[in-house]
Amino acid sequence: MKKTLLIVILFFLISIPLITSAAIVPCGNPGEEPCTLNDFFLMLGNIYDFLVKYIAAPLAILAISIGGVLMMISGGNPSLFNRGKQILILSIIGLVLAFGSWLIIETLLRALQYKY
Repeated sequence: MKKTLLIVILFFLISIPLITSAAIVPCGNPGEEPCTLNDFFLMLGNIYDFLVKYIAAPLAILAISIGGVLMMISGGNPSLFNRGKQILILSIIGLVLAFGSWLIIETLLRALQYKY
């Protein structure tokens, strides 16, 4: 439990520079125009890009690597092999959902003829 908590804390400490440099809100700074509805949708797009590029993709790559290593080192242990296979399958499903959501949102916006 303490090891997992330490890993989570280290992950957030490493990701603080990424979060602060993400420039998620594109307007409303001193000397700029006030935010509009279009800026709200740009902000949502920035949040999605940040979550997929800096959180989902690296975590999926890490999970795929862990699942592959567990499968390779199972050495005939079926429970370890099945755990690695389950991690591999679930991480691929999560990655497909993360990138597939972009496709769904993009299709809906194009159907509504939203110009950004």
